[in-house]
Amino acid sequence: MFKLIGAITGFLLLGIWGGLLGFFLGSIIDRVRVYGSGAMNPLQNAMRQAVFLETLFISMGKLAKADGHVSQNEIDHVEQFMQKLGMTEQHRQQAIVWFKQGADPDFDLGQTYARFMRVCGHTRDLKQVLLVYLIIMAHADGNFHPAEEALLTDVAGRLGFGPQAFQHILNMVRNQVHFGAGQVDPAKALEDAYQALGVNKDSSDAEVKRAYRKLMSQYHPDKLMGQGVPEDMIAMATEQAKEIQLAYDLVKKSRNM
Repeated sequence: MFKLIGAITGFLLLGIWGGLLGFFLGSIIDRVRVYGSGAMNPLQNAMRQAVFLETLFISMGKLAKADGHVSQNEIDHVEQFMQKLGMTEQHRQQAIVWFKQGADPDFDLGQTYARFMRVCGHTRDLKQVLLVYLIIMAHADGNFHPAEEALLTDVAGRLGFGPQAFQHILNMVRNQVHFGAGQVDPAKALEDAYQALGVNKDSSDAEVKRAYRKLMSQYHPDKLMGQGVPEDMIAMATEQAKEIQLAYDLVKKSRNM
């Protein structure tokens, strides 16, 4: 939008060269509005992707060990995750190294997240995407241990999400996963659908639509790739978007929207 406004304004003021300059500056503004200031230089995507994956696998290891025992379900989840990413054997071995590093009880996440925030912290949605994947990981063994919740609360704080914001995201993701896995209790389906969207039954139609569009925007493939989410992970984001869509369809039907 701003690139068009910039092009027209620049042309009216300075002619064709002003139009080109206005188009260029407007494009920068549009990119910052969509992706955040961290995405101004798309050449940094490779660095963001590398740091994102390193932080993710280290955190997965720390999360798996949080309750004192790395379960087979958690190992299987990480293996399936690497398969979905289509990792080469070399990259798979590196991911395992990161996972084991995080699982070491003496490993401190401080430097890992300080680096993540330096490289990725100014890029919108990337922090929440990381937190969402970790929440899904924490539920992989069917038992959300208090130690896992405490660790995720700490991670959320390092990413800039306070306790209330974290609980809001946690409730949404839990219910989105339920919809995707077909685990919704029919008696509570509508209530779960509202929570999956981050709203409630008292929210207006406009608020429900706004919440739905915001969530779908966060999981839009082009947007995520523009921020540095590795291309192979986009399929997983698409699955999350389908779960959000199912929840929204149920709410919409109940309201005759």
